[in-house]
Amino acid sequence: MSLEQDLKIEAARQGFLLAGITTPDPPEHFSVYAEWLRRGQHGEMAYLATERAVQRRVDPRLILLECQSILVVGIPYFPPWQWKGETGEGRVAAYAWGADYHDVLPARLQALVTFLEGSLGYPVPYRWYTDTGPLLERDLAQRAGLGWIGKNTCLIHPRQGSYFLLAEILLGVKLEPDPPFTVDHCGTCTRCLEACPTGCILPDRTLDAWRCISYLTIELKGAIPENLRPELGDWVFGCDVCQQVCPWNRFAPTQGDSTFAPHKDIAVPELTAELTLTSEAFKRKFKGSPLLRAKRRGYLRNVAVALGNQGDPEAIPALKRASTDDSEPLVREHAAWALEEIHRRARRED
Repeated sequence: MSLEQDLKIEAARQGFLLAGITTPDPPEHFSVYAEWLRRGQHGEMAYLATERAVQRRVDPRLILLECQSILVVGIPYFPPWQWKGETGEGRVAAYAWGADYHDVLPARLQALVTFLEGSLGYPVPYRWYTDTGPLLERDLAQRAGLGWIGKNTCLIHPRQGSYFLLAEILLGVKLEPDPPFTVDHCGTCTRCLEACPTGCILPDRTLDAWRCISYLTIELKGAIPENLRPELGDWVFGCDVCQQVCPWNRFAPTQGDSTFAPHKDIAVPELTAELTLTSEAFKRKFKGSPLLRAKRRGYLRNVAVALGNQGDPEAIPALKRASTDDSEPLVREHAAWALEEIHRRARRED
């Protein structure tokens, strides 16, 4: 058995459902990425457009000078269940139901490096990332044979779907690369484009971050544009819509890695209760969870918008308190908007 095969077997033992090897050559779709930046569709994520970050995405060797190979791996998370839409409950993207993969994956990636070094008998220069580094992950994954980049911008595997998280290890050793995945199985299907609540998915397999629910609920630090708030529906962290409608996710595993098993109070939050979270309670509840990324003010902002969209009069007392008493102006503003939405719906129904 080859070293490459042994490494993939070890990757599977570490929980990585997918594993492939590619070269550190410039990404095939970099021009699409550069045009996306030029159009300003990366929102307020200015770090993506710095010259240093852009150049490293062109040439991974600028990250690791000795890089000769890149191991790309994918680990499955639990697919989203059929949400019943109960009033008072919010929706959280499925990848965030359990532990934060930024905390989970590093040890497993390090274990792969240790295995490789043990097999070779000498240390290997390396650098690993779990979406934290200047790499075009999906481009590398496609070139490593893990799937194709779908119209919804996600990497899709024909037998595993798209409910998995990617990670990469840049390695200072030459490994035999896998053949790239060259077939586009999206065909004429446009379900993801039609289902996107905000119409953020673009024809060139990119998306307009300014309109993306995941961006608006996680990356955006300020106020959510008023014209987009109704389109967020019940989402309070991320969004799964474009994956849920994808026909290829019929083949996705029914269970993800156990580390990402859902915590019910995180996966299905009770919205009015969330509005009462203090800073300390927020940090305590979401310790080790991806939801910490939104910070308390961003998360409660999203919670208020979801309550406004649901229009339930029972949320009025909690929203009134938040609109006047919360320490964060951002939360107060969105709670006030939610109150007006509920009152507006009541007037319309009278």
